[in-house]
Amino acid sequence: MASPAVTRTVRPLEGLHLAASGPPGLPGPAVEHLELLGADTRTGPRTDAGMDARDPGAGPGTGSGAGAGRRAAGSGAGRTARITLSGAGFGPQEASVRWSDRPSGGMGDEATVQAATGIMAVHGRRDGAPRGLAVDYATTATGVLAVSGLLAGLLAQARGGPAGRVTTSAERAGLLAVSQYLAAAGADEGEAVELAPGGPPFTSSDGVVFELETLDPGSWAAFWRALEAPFDAVRAGWRPFQFRYATACAPFPPALHTTARTHTWRRIEGAAAVSGAEVCRLRTLDERAAEQDGAPPWSLAPYGSGPRPRTGPATAPSAARPLAGLTVLEAGRRIQAPLAAHLLGLLGADVVRIEPPGGDPLRGMPPACSGISARWLALNRGKQAAEVDIKSAAGRRRLREMAAGADVFLHNWAPGKAAALGLDSAHLAAVNPALVYAYTGGWADRVPDAPMGTDFMVQARTGVGEAARPRDEAPAPSLMTLLDVLGGLMGAEAVLAGLLLRERTGSGVRVDSSLLGAADALTAPALRRALSGQEPRRPAGFRRPLRTADGWIAPTDTCAPAAAAYDLRALPTDAALAQLRAHGLSATAVTTDPADLHHDPRFPGSISRDAHGAPAVPDPWSFV
Repeated sequence: MASPAVTRTVRPLEGLHLAASGPPGLPGPAVEHLELLGADTRTGPRTDAGMDARDPGAGPGTGSGAGAGRRAAGSGAGRTARITLSGAGFGPQEASVRWSDRPSGGMGDEATVQAATGIMAVHGRRDGAPRGLAVDYATTATGVLAVSGLLAGLLAQARGGPAGRVTTSAERAGLLAVSQYLAAAGADEGEAVELAPGGPPFTSSDGVVFELETLDPGSWAAFWRALEAPFDAVRAGWRPFQFRYATACAPFPPALHTTARTHTWRRIEGAAAVSGAEVCRLRTLDERAAEQDGAPPWSLAPYGSGPRPRTGPATAPSAARPLAGLTVLEAGRRIQAPLAAHLLGLLGADVVRIEPPGGDPLRGMPPACSGISARWLALNRGKQAAEVDIKSAAGRRRLREMAAGADVFLHNWAPGKAAALGLDSAHLAAVNPALVYAYTGGWADRVPDAPMGTDFMVQARTGVGEAARPRDEAPAPSLMTLLDVLGGLMGAEAVLAGLLLRERTGSGVRVDSSLLGAADALTAPALRRALSGQEPRRPAGFRRPLRTADGWIAPTDTCAPAAAAYDLRALPTDAALAQLRAHGLSATAVTTDPADLHHDPRFPGSISRDAHGAPAVPDPWSFV
């Protein structure tokens, strides 16, 4: 089709019409995000695809007993939600969203997807057994992936490519969420630290539950010395604490918890102040709801004085590779920005990773496959690398020269670093007015006196630590990197929105996304319950797997009350599942080790190996 004409618009989907249908809640936040990006639903009745799924654990009125379970059994399995965008010169762009890629996979809702894909296993490492996340993590990620697929398809159309259809699933979203843990489990060598129960948060003598964060071993030691912790415990605790982002557990000595419990919160805050470490009290969902500003999860700000000349891409986009011909420069660290760039690469962009002289030190982080960190490969395989010393004038000049020929510059440096280096959006816009400048940060300048913007600190500050666990469990941020991963998905979504806006306006765009935006998207249903005066947390026992003789099973959320009435502990997992099915109840086996996903019959052919031998999950989208 012909490329849509350049228009003056402030939102990338302005003038497009949105239609959605299918199971309630399945696309997660997709419809809400599309509306925030400018899509219009007023031309027809709003359908149920974007609404929150009925909360099966919210309290009275949800039904109980075997009859309720039979009515709900399998209700979501095999059903598809469809979202279509059309108008403003674009051909219809459709997304199909499913729970699973195959009806026989046993995944029909959030609980069973978490169980099968390994999310329950990773989240449960801190506690020593699989546990379900009380937030709808896979569903939220699926909705973001659906929006990204739609934006990528529209972007291909705007650049002269064909209209098409994209398919994604909660199954693929779940596998993507555990991809680093899966890669490590299938590496040539073992972990650098023990995988065993344990970890933050800590509790003060006056009952304040808090998270601790520092990236510096000197600050770690100084903090605990100020609290008079035993030297051996401080020394032994640093390595598991440092690696908790990678392993989802931190089995450090119990003496550290004991030390925290002997001091008041005021004393602990003082120790953090003198050491350079940071502490953050776990906030409640009610507190977060009261301060929430209602801002979108990302912001798009066009810059430049007018449309740029439209030039044809060196490589034309296709339905399968909608970003072909575009170049992304990524200066990312840890997870958030590297994952966002990885997703853009899967969509066809050429990704050039900016690394310090000598290369990214995380390439050597154990465990390795063919000498390269398996976790690093999960986020960075397929990228080109350019070593640039941004601390030197010559290196900064080289980076500006590279940005002059790029389409996207993406980073997640510490706040203020880009401006201090002369590499902020205003600086790079001077050499490339058509650049999409993307920053994936922690707080988006929306929270006063915010602590360090890392995954676990943002979880603590925003109520995720409370939302992730039902009411009979003490609040605690998950040691699975929930927000880093979801923040990376939302970073890619924001970049795609910025690229589409650039195509429609002809001007460059500044794009900002954050872990805070990811947290608010993840807890949105709980925050709405809090604002309406309801109990924001899920009830006791919600989404808790059931023990069998040789493992665990997870019923669907609607079948869980009825399934809990059966004692399955003496039955092998297969027999327990058969018994529930005989009574009309849906459940699936819980993956207890990500390494088992390689030969799990629910994912035939899904897990492959890259050129280094590292496990690789399937692309989150299929385009036709």
